[in-house]
Amino acid sequence: MSVAEAIILAIIEGITEFLPVSSTGHMAIASAFMGINKEPFTKLFEIVIQFGGILSVVVLYWKKFFNFKSFSFYIKLLVAIIPALVIGFFLKKHIESVLEKPMIIATVLVLGGVILLFVDRWFKKPEVLEESQITNKHAFSIGLYQVLAIVFPGLSRSAATIIGGMQQKLSRPLAAEFSFYLAVPTMMAATVKSLYDVYKETPEVLNTNNLNILVLGSLVAFLVAILAIRFFIGYLQKNGFRIFGWYRIVAGLLLMILILAGYVDL
Repeated sequence: MSVAEAIILAIIEGITEFLPVSSTGHMAIASAFMGINKEPFTKLFEIVIQFGGILSVVVLYWKKFFNFKSFSFYIKLLVAIIPALVIGFFLKKHIESVLEKPMIIATVLVLGGVILLFVDRWFKKPEVLEESQITNKHAFSIGLYQVLAIVFPGLSRSAATIIGGMQQKLSRPLAAEFSFYLAVPTMMAATVKSLYDVYKETPEVLNTNNLNILVLGSLVAFLVAILAIRFFIGYLQKNGFRIFGWYRIVAGLLLMILILAGYVDL
């Protein structure tokens, strides 16, 4: 992977990580177009830069993350991440195999888009308007929705958890914010696990050049993600998810056409 390819993937990650359009799917498509092979380092890179993008949440919501007087916030995140930790541990190989099947990603993109076309109609009357009103039960239920994104790459972790939050009566902006919060421990765990697996199985991958690329990619994703978060929250306060639904459908259908035409081979 060249420096230019790393920067392009990091920009894509930063833009799409918090939007309900699947950053994993977009990076997979971009990698295929650029001819980036699925090797241990490229797989690690795509996970690590996601964590880099997620760190923007800690910066933008630092008062929430560093308010040590309120441990209930941390408990909620702990409760919400439990399903992902369990499923991720037992289904890691399944997830990796699905990531190598572009037609599945394309299909999930389309189906997820159809859902987003109607989600605003389904959850019109939110009852939970502040983070302090979120219970551990709410958090665990949202965590279960996050599992769907783990099992079906292309669904979008952001979309799954936001829909899960709205199903639990959270307002759109609050559901999005809790999705952001939950991303931090989730991607931290995924990054640590991936780094450990690479160190254990292919330690030669962690050479100085690759580590520099990881740092660069994470930094670019972090900076771009800050802008994406600000845009997304502002947009949701005034609008809904329909535009993202149509985008996913178009992107998914385009990917299907490219696959059938032989242009994309992940």
